[in-house]
Amino acid sequence: MPQLTFKYTILYVSNVVETLKFYESAFGFKIKMIHESSDYGELDTGFTTLSFSSFELMKELGKNPIQANASTPSFEIALETDDVDKALAMALKAGAVLVQESEEMPWGQTIAYITDLNGFLVELCSPMKS
Repeated sequence: MPQLTFKYTILYVSNVVETLKFYESAFGFKIKMIHESSDYGELDTGFTTLSFSSFELMKELGKNPIQANASTPSFEIALETDDVDKALAMALKAGAVLVQESEEMPWGQTIAYITDLNGFLVELCSPMKS
């Protein structure tokens, strides 16, 4: 069986450059690359890459993407940090919308939820306690 590695996730957005700048400002990620067309870009997020592609490009490629809806999310992006409150404050300052304040869960993990400027649900969480 071939060994597979989870390499990247691509989210569909209206404005790739604006989204990359938001993630840079809200979470401190560095922009890895932006295609000259501005229809695709990547963030350096560590072991994997978080990528964004424009709705326009996806439609040209024969896909029919839909806008994210934070009130009925079909997935979430989870970002781990050792300081959820500080990460939450930074994200809100950059324009994120608060969904759920920071809260310690019964299993010992602290979590908070926001939406990004595209309506994607983002969980900010502390490492899971063993």
